[in-house]
Amino acid sequence: MTGHHILIVEDETDIAEILRDYLVKEGYRVSILENGQEVIPFVRNQSPALILLDIMLPGMDGKTLLKGIRTFSDVPVIMITARVEEIDRIIGFELGADDYVCKPFSPREVVVRVAAVLRRAVGTGRENRLSFGSVALDRDSRQVTVKGHQVNLTVSEFDILACMLASPGTVFTRARLIETVQGYSFDGYERTIDFHIKNLRKKIAHHLPGRTFIKSDYGVGYKLVE
Repeated sequence: MTGHHILIVEDETDIAEILRDYLVKEGYRVSILENGQEVIPFVRNQSPALILLDIMLPGMDGKTLLKGIRTFSDVPVIMITARVEEIDRIIGFELGADDYVCKPFSPREVVVRVAAVLRRAVGTGRENRLSFGSVALDRDSRQVTVKGHQVNLTVSEFDILACMLASPGTVFTRARLIETVQGYSFDGYERTIDFHIKNLRKKIAHHLPGRTFIKSDYGVGYKLVE
C-alpha cells in the first residue's frame, strides 16, 4: 500500500471515477475535483503527492492551472487531454508537466505512469551528491544549485540532469534519457526530452548567462560541457 495522495482534476465523471478506482486498488488515496477554480487552493492546503490534470476544464483550464501551480509547488503533474496536437504537448512541458497522456487511454497505463513519476519524485533515499562546474545536485534532498543559487526543477528535469551529471561529457541519446528517467517508453516521448532540456537550459542559464552547459550533439543527443 503506497498511501500517496493523488489529486485527479477531471470534469468527465466517468473517467475520473475509473481512474480513482484503479488508483485506490493500488493503495493510493484519491481526491477528485471537477472545476479548475478549486484546484490551486486545494493544492496549497492539501499538498497532494501527484496531480492528474485535465487540460479542458470549467472555471480554469489545465495549462493556466499548471502555470499557477508552478509558482509555488514542484508537485509532479501528469497532464491529460483529448487533444493530440504537438502544440499542446509543447506548451504542457514548457510549463512544467512531468508526463502527458492522451484520451482515450488505458487506466492501467496511467497507474504505471503515476507509479513511475512518484518513484522518481520520492527518490532512493541514498546520499548521492553530483557536481560538474558550477552545478551541484543532491539526490537525497533532491536539490540543485547553480553557483550556490538553488534552482527549482520538476521531477523530470531533475532526473535528466542527475543522469547527465553522473557522466559529464558523455553524449546521452534521447532513448537513453527516456529509459533512465521514465523507466519505460511510449510513442512520442523522445520529442518531450527536447522540451525538458530546453527548460533545464533556461533555468541554468539564469545563473550562468552567456555560457553553454548542456550542448546538443545534433542527430545523437545531449552532453554536459564546462
